[in-house]
Amino acid sequence: MNSDPDPFEQAQRAARQNIPAEANPYQDGSDEHALWAAGHEKVAGERATNESEGT
Repeated sequence: MNSDPDPFEQAQRAARQNIPAEANPYQDGSDEHALWAAGHEKVAGERATNESEGT
């Protein structure tokens, strides 16, 4: 079992807790930074869509 934290899942959790994307803890340009950004954007994008639809 891999006990390393998954940056994508960490970012999704952060976005749900309203932690801004600028809080990405990984070095800019790293794979982890990109994964974190993608995870955060996924949740933030879903939220924006839901808000614009009124749900």
